[in-house]
Amino acid sequence: MINTANNQLKLEKQLCFRLYSLSKKMNRLYTPILKALSLTYPQYLVMLILWDSANSVPIKTLGLALDLDTGTLSPLLKRMEKLGIISRCRNKEDERSVDIHLTESGKRLKDKAQDIPAKMLSITGFTPEQLLVLNPKLDQLLVNMSDL
Repeated sequence: MINTANNQLKLEKQLCFRLYSLSKKMNRLYTPILKALSLTYPQYLVMLILWDSANSVPIKTLGLALDLDTGTLSPLLKRMEKLGIISRCRNKEDERSVDIHLTESGKRLKDKAQDIPAKMLSITGFTPEQLLVLNPKLDQLLVNMSDL
């Protein structure tokens, strides 16, 4: 009789390891592509949110969208401000809140970033149709684990 309990304790059977390895690999693959824009991967994620917004975005909203606390997000935004691609301003209606604005330089970066999704898709070897199947499954996994 095969002991299935021990069989499940193999590294290659762990979902967590696959996700961990995939995340590390994706970050490594993004690095040279984003270097041309002088962005790190976390900075790119912030820029994606800002490029998608018509107005400024509160830091709290960024943190929720990226699942980052202010202790992680604040130094990241400070470095981005030094690069001249964002500015941080106190909200006029609520002085406790800080809003993030794209500078003109930050807005121009969007044009330079247009080909990044296609480059990354080609690296994965997936077709757009395969990605349309995979993304909802990953989204559901996130939802399933969010309430825990």
